[in-house]
Amino acid sequence: MAEQLPYREQIDADRIQRIRDISRELPQACGDFLRAIAVTTGTFTRLAYAIDLKTFFHFLQLERVRFAQKPLYSFTDEDLASLTQDDLTAYIDYLTFYYKEDPETDKQRVLVNHELSIKRKLCAIRTFYEYLFRNKRIPANITTLVPLPKVHEKPIIRLTLDEMRRMLELAATGDNLTAHQQGYHRRTVKRDYALLSLFLGTGVRVSECVGINISDIDLENNAFLVTRKGGNQVVLYYPPEVAEALAEYILEREQIEALPGHEDALFLSLQRRRITQRAVQNLVKKYAAVAAPLKPRISPHKLRSTFATNLYNSTGDIYLVADVLGHSSVDTTRRHYADMTDARRRMAAEHVDLPTFDDASGAHNPSDEE
Repeated sequence: MAEQLPYREQIDADRIQRIRDISRELPQACGDFLRAIAVTTGTFTRLAYAIDLKTFFHFLQLERVRFAQKPLYSFTDEDLASLTQDDLTAYIDYLTFYYKEDPETDKQRVLVNHELSIKRKLCAIRTFYEYLFRNKRIPANITTLVPLPKVHEKPIIRLTLDEMRRMLELAATGDNLTAHQQGYHRRTVKRDYALLSLFLGTGVRVSECVGINISDIDLENNAFLVTRKGGNQVVLYYPPEVAEALAEYILEREQIEALPGHEDALFLSLQRRRITQRAVQNLVKKYAAVAAPLKPRISPHKLRSTFATNLYNSTGDIYLVADVLGHSSVDTTRRHYADMTDARRRMAAEHVDLPTFDDASGAHNPSDEE
């Protein structure tokens, strides 16, 4: 029996296997490209590229007459060089609404992409074509002639202080949950409260949260080790409220005998396995539906936004917020939380006083001097 890899290494190994599986279906140029960027990108990014490339070649196969029913793996560099601006424009239109086969159910499911998703998929094709052009495999990069969709900024959804309080109280008591939900809640109350506290108190990503091990927690110093998206590990600190929630949960967690390979996982499912991202997303949605019913799209990422807003409002330090969130550039933080900086700019008007006059319009009216 093969030795079980640590969680983070297993995630990378699974992604690498998926990348290889997808690459075998695609043109050789795709595999060459994905291998070429392996030293500069993480497995998550490369897997996203692989999936986007597969979508693109499926489009060519299904929607462009000259490539009709052409096996994906048989596309040559000459085929790629023959693409036109019209092909790429048609691809943008295709991405707005198309069907994809679900391997689990063998049924077609509808996929709809909006501006941001379309832009990301086009950027993947651009990067692929840049690689081909740079390595002189095609004579020109046609993708530069197609403008990327303009992404309209959406308001950032976050919880108010009262909504945060209600969510944590709900996780602690289970009040207002359905009878069915309360049955599960009694078994997961300390885990759920610790999870929500950690999100709201540190702003970790859901992928980072599920990857935390018991050995990553330093209860003495209110700190924990987290592995960021790029694989870098950093130490984050949490406030006393989170420390108390984690300490209580860990006492319970130490009494649970996890399944082999999950012994060090901090947060477990009821099946005694490391909890999944999907399970955490559903958990947050369940409590948010009651605590913030007018905000139906609350997710772990929205809790991260809530933390970021609270930290910025308390400190006014955008660089601190960027560092704690794990953003490689403060520009990313400004882009995602632009309304926070706008709010502080508005404060400038409240702190500037100009001299006033009894009658500014006629301050030097000669008739007043007579």
